[in-house]
Amino acid sequence: MNSEWQERNRPHRLERRYQFPDYSSLRDFLDRAADLSEREGLYPDMGFGRDYVNITIHAEEGAEALNDTQRRFAAQLDELRGTESSN
Repeated sequence: MNSEWQERNRPHRLERRYQFPDYSSLRDFLDRAADLSEREGLYPDMGFGRDYVNITIHAEEGAEALNDTQRRFAAQLDELRGTESSN
């Protein structure tokens, strides 16, 4: 998992912003992130604009901390972002 992820408490969550060179690159990432979410059964909060997306991955309901599932999902998002042709 990339060190750009910020771990927060109250509630427990991971947060990160990804920047993109253009809307087309952003859209491609969002489509692939949606596919990943479906495969993993994990649905983060996402807010986006023309060239960025903010992602929040929450701990499971009632959990006292994040677990390996959320951290692995964050790492998988980083891998998706790494496959972009331009940063």
